Amino acid sequence: MRDILQDWKVNTGNTKGRLVLLSFRLAQKIRRAPKPIFWLGIPYLVFYRLLIEWVLCIELPWNTQVGPSLRLYHGMGLVVNDQTVIGRNVALRHNTTIGVKETLPFGTRAAPTIGDDVDIGAHVVILGPITVGSGARIGAGSVVVKDVPEGATVVGNPARVIHIATMPEATCA
Repeated sequence: MRDILQDWKVNTGNTKGRLVLLSFRLAQKIRRAPKPIFWLGIPYLVFYRLLIEWVLCIELPWNTQVGPSLRLYHGMGLVVNDQTVIGRNVALRHNTTIGVKETLPFGTRAAPTIGDDVDIGAHVVILGPITVGSGARIGAGSVVVKDVPEGATVVGNPARVIHIATMPEATCA
């Protein structure tokens, strides 16, 4: 049950985000379940696609790798490719697309990898086999087609770095 509710607390006050992520985590559980349970869960997976994708307009495939504490703000128009890897404590806003730029040969990852603690603004497009480093911030309306360094703030079309936060140095004891 803890797996299914891992995003609940960070979406406090965000009923839609809670509903979407609760549904998403349950669909992930069913998809990974042993065959007898999976077959019994197919009606739920169909319901998930109908409710989340068609009614709420949020494409978050249940086989997408998503870390804990994902936050969805105004999720309408959100499209995430199923090859995308999203780290922990990431914030996604409405009308954002995270996907592939081109179809690559079988077995080649064509979608972005989003690090931990990343904040992605509204109307952002992130495309291709790129990495968005941990702690990065992507401004609203940005189009990201190149790697984003850790702690960077990027804006624009195409996105460019406007600031890099200094990461605290590890202390040796």
